[in-house]
Amino acid sequence: MKQKRLLTRENLIAWGQIVLGCLIGALAYPWFLVPNHIAPGGLTGLATVLNYLFGWPVGTTSLLMNIPLFLIGFKSMGGGFAIRSLTATLLFSLFIDLLPLGCLTQDPMLASVFGGALLGIGLGLILRAGATTGGTDMAARMVHKFMPYLTVGMILFVIDGIVVVLAGIYIHIEHALYAFISIYVSSMLINLMVDGLTTEKACYIIASAYEQIKAELMAELNRGVTVLDARGGFSGEERPVLLCVVSAQEVARLKLIVRRIDDKAFVFISDAHEVLGEGFRQLTEE
Repeated sequence: MKQKRLLTRENLIAWGQIVLGCLIGALAYPWFLVPNHIAPGGLTGLATVLNYLFGWPVGTTSLLMNIPLFLIGFKSMGGGFAIRSLTATLLFSLFIDLLPLGCLTQDPMLASVFGGALLGIGLGLILRAGATTGGTDMAARMVHKFMPYLTVGMILFVIDGIVVVLAGIYIHIEHALYAFISIYVSSMLINLMVDGLTTEKACYIIASAYEQIKAELMAELNRGVTVLDARGGFSGEERPVLLCVVSAQEVARLKLIVRRIDDKAFVFISDAHEVLGEGFRQLTEE
């Protein structure tokens, strides 16, 4: 029974994301970051500085520095998370040191942008699979668990920014500035990967003819509509609010339906990242 649970579709997808994320993220180092002495924060960034100063291998050095964080991570995040993260860190470190790849560009600006992009995509895939590669991204995930209003990318940007400032002292201030560009690019892509590659729209509608609008939306768009109880702040009257989540392509049709029924309706629309459930992607375990 336990073996069957380990071989679920969700687990296979998660492990596939971990391997792919490690490969993509590791490519950033031999191709762009290490040859241009760009330390993009975190323990791997510190390992890049040590590589510059002493020639120590980036992957192995980073792996050794991650051991204390894994001891903390195992207690605070649970065994499953720690096992996935340990595997991800081992693969990430091995790929960095063992991939027989050379530098693709000596332009530090290109290196910071494309290195940050590869790193962000790789780390984003790993985080979506319920793991980290240790270092500051493990710390960021633990902080995000207790402070969910702070995104993983935002926490990483702050922590890694401090690391880069320290690293700039030992390499050069210009390389530290390029590293900030790399961190910014990677944090944006981490947020994109973790929050979802597609953006649906959450539409809120306040109208007198809400019953008719609700019926038309369900009939024409085939989307569920939720009626929220609300009260007007000025009038004090009961004023139901309709909530309907649609794809970006369906927003125009929704506004057309509302305008046709009540052109004085009040509508506001916001982004809804990673909508899961009926009518959208299946809700599965991370």
